[in-house]
Formats: sequence, structure tokens, C-alpha cells
Amino acid sequence: MKKQTAGRDALGSFAPKFAELNDDVLFGEIWSREDKLSLRDRSIITVTALIAKGIFDSSLKYHITNAKNNGVSAEEMAEIITHLAFYVGWPNAWAAFAVAKEIYLE
Repeated sequence: MKKQTAGRDALGSFAPKFAELNDDVLFGEIWSREDKLSLRDRSIITVTALIAKGIFDSSLKYHITNAKNNGVSAEEMAEIITHLAFYVGWPNAWAAFAVAKEIYLE
């Protein structure tokens, strides 16, 4: 995984500690523990958490793209969102499908 700088790029001067934790701990240490969970599994978990919390902004787009890049097929993503609909709400699934469809049809 490439070195993450999104936190520092977006918040480095305003919230340097948060940016450091985002880039170095979350993406540097947690995401790199591939001996515990694969990047594919981490992507699925992250997408699920964002959809469950109703987060449909650029972070969901980033993480669905990441899931695609980590080997989650369009068919699998559709199945994940369909399954989630019954647990996290139909409107959340509809919103997630809009994001996923855009990414997988690019």
C-alpha cells in the first residue's frame, strides 16, 4: 500500500495530530496488517461500516473505489449492499448503490 498523505494534505496545518493519526496509524499501521486481514476484507468491512452509519460522501466513494481495486467485483459489491439493506435500511442501500454504480461503471 502506498504511503497515505490525505490527512496531512487536507488537515495538516489545521489538525496536525488528527492528520498524523489518519495517515500513519489508520492507513499506515492498521491497513497494512495484511497478515491479520486482507486488504479486500478490510475494504468490505470499511464500506459496510460507512453504509451502516449513513456516510455517503467522498469517503464512501474512496472506499468503494479501494474495494474495487482490492478485488471486490461489481457483482460482489451489489450483493454486499443488497445484504446490508435488510440490516442498515433500504434508503442507505439506495444511496450506496448510487455511489457503487458510478464507480463500477467508470
